[in-house]
Amino acid sequence: MKISVYANADAVALEAAKFIAKEAREAVAARGKFVMAVSGGQTPWIMLRDLAHEDVPWKSVYIVQVDERVAPEGNADRNLTHLRESLLGHAPIRPEQIHAMAVESGNLQAACAEYAQTLRTLAGSPPVLDLVHLGLGPDGHTASLVPGDPVRDVRDADVALTGIYQNRRRMTLTYPILSRARRVLWLVTGSEKTGMLARLQAGDASIPAGRVSRDHAVVLADRAAASQVVNESKTEVA
Repeated sequence: MKISVYANADAVALEAAKFIAKEAREAVAARGKFVMAVSGGQTPWIMLRDLAHEDVPWKSVYIVQVDERVAPEGNADRNLTHLRESLLGHAPIRPEQIHAMAVESGNLQAACAEYAQTLRTLAGSPPVLDLVHLGLGPDGHTASLVPGDPVRDVRDADVALTGIYQNRRRMTLTYPILSRARRVLWLVTGSEKTGMLARLQAGDASIPAGRVSRDHAVVLADRAAASQVVNESKTEVA
């Protein structure tokens, strides 16, 4: 797993935007569309605003969610709220190109099944996403695959519900669809991620993030997060 290291979170976000734009152009040239799954977090929202300034074939781009908190529409806890703010106000993308997890549904199990069908419609059966953006928590979680939650063992569904984590249930993509992705793009910033990034690099399957396939993975990290990364896999970028 190659890890490219940048000075700070803003530099990571900018390089991620450039990387995604290149992947989008190649996917549209090869298959006619680009389907990307996005996680939440401060650096990703900067990344998406930066992406608006890149050469992206926006008419053929489809955005789906990696995970979402069960909360009302428009709630500040919702990833969707920030996703829409970061893209719709900055990039020439239509609202219908952003596919939301229906966590406000009264039947969350059915909503998971419906979202899985949306993914099949967009990305085939079984769905193969062109790019999945993931973050890394200080506890080793990624998406909403958190330590101790039974959702980590789901193998027969691409979308599932978690238990309560940080006061809310979540809807999340599961390991099977994450690991089928053509490209996994990890963004890891902040000194609190240092130990977990080293464990991710080592392929430590005892943390949730370590169970995602590494075959097509790229990590962009800032210096604060990468201080324990083994030099052989680390590229310092000015």
